[in-house]
Amino acid sequence: MKRKTFLALTTLGALATSATATDWPQWRGPDRTGLSSEKGIIKSWENSAPKLLWNVEGSGNGFSSVSIVNGVLYTTGNFKGDKKGQGVSAFSIKDGKLLWQTPVTDYIPDHGYKGARSAPTVDGDRLYVTTSDGIIACLDTKGKLVWSKEFKKEWNGKMMSGWGFSESPLVDGNRVVCTPGADDAFMVSLDKRTGTTKWKTKLGKVGKKGKDGAGYSSIVISNGGGVKQYVQMTGRGVIGVRANDGRFMWNYNPVANSTANIPTPVVDGDYVFCSTGYGTGSALLKLKKEGSGVAAEEVYFLKPKTLQNHHGGMVLVDGYIYCGHKHNGGDPICIEMKTGKVKWGPEKGVGNGSACVTYVDGHLIYRYQSGHVSLVKATPEGYQLKGSFMPAHQEAESWSHPVVSDGKLYLREQNHIMCYEL
Repeated sequence: MKRKTFLALTTLGALATSATATDWPQWRGPDRTGLSSEKGIIKSWENSAPKLLWNVEGSGNGFSSVSIVNGVLYTTGNFKGDKKGQGVSAFSIKDGKLLWQTPVTDYIPDHGYKGARSAPTVDGDRLYVTTSDGIIACLDTKGKLVWSKEFKKEWNGKMMSGWGFSESPLVDGNRVVCTPGADDAFMVSLDKRTGTTKWKTKLGKVGKKGKDGAGYSSIVISNGGGVKQYVQMTGRGVIGVRANDGRFMWNYNPVANSTANIPTPVVDGDYVFCSTGYGTGSALLKLKKEGSGVAAEEVYFLKPKTLQNHHGGMVLVDGYIYCGHKHNGGDPICIEMKTGKVKWGPEKGVGNGSACVTYVDGHLIYRYQSGHVSLVKATPEGYQLKGSFMPAHQEAESWSHPVVSDGKLYLREQNHIMCYEL
């Protein structure tokens, strides 16, 4: 039986950046899809692992992924010593040399699993991050803090649960958009140069599943139903917010759980694919024009035994969703998006725990919580493992998403960053 979400009015813009075609300027890459367009760089890892080019310390503690633009790698972390706090580090991708380090806070944010989460969004000569206690900050690419806003102080922002804000801000034209999670300012649009508020979203009617507040996802853009909107996974499930004025448009509540809603939704034309763990499940939504707005209709819902992505995210390649399945698991699986049919999997992966996934050159790179990294062919014809390796450094939970830029694989592991030749 199909469920209809609440009436929606609904759209995506492009990140305005000077990044090159091989750069990775923000969370999940140039288009926030987890897909790299690079070709001719992947070889089988069955006989040998990729060559380690460098392994450096100094990023600070955290689970953030990395962003790369014009030969510089940016990430966030918790710093000790003279620069104690949480902030941004910049490294040369040539040899891993630390170029600069700027704290945004002068203290270590206190929450479960301490450490930074936000991948910097690089836009021209500036970058944008969210600290894990809810401060959105703008820095220039030389490391100078330009402006910052506190979610709690400015908008009474809140998370659905206690593991820290994890969002990577979205730059769309002249604005930067983020999710404080407050009832009267659930999502906000700021002037990217000054931090001045352009609009605030007052949250409308949402379902009862889940909890109030922001989730652990990041915003993506959709033009579904012919209206530009910002799509976000929240404490109450997926929502759509009209991009031009911040009007709340729709909520899909059945995919919400009360602990942590994490994976960034996948947008494809009029469709949105979403999933969460904690025994919840997955769904495909279709956005349709309805009156002066857009309605989000459920196409299908997959029960948690079929597919639940705890965290690590999902990628869409040629009509198929690839990800890790199972709560606290990353078993590789392939789903035909338009039908919800399982093409293969779930397979037992080479590592343990949840798995992050990145696509490049016809292959999927899975990185498991245990640190193991595997190469899998991206095909609906069956699970084809092309080798695996254990990185040079592993500690705690390896939750940072793998990044590919200019034929190199970058792995963040707490205070370490590793660069491998693909």
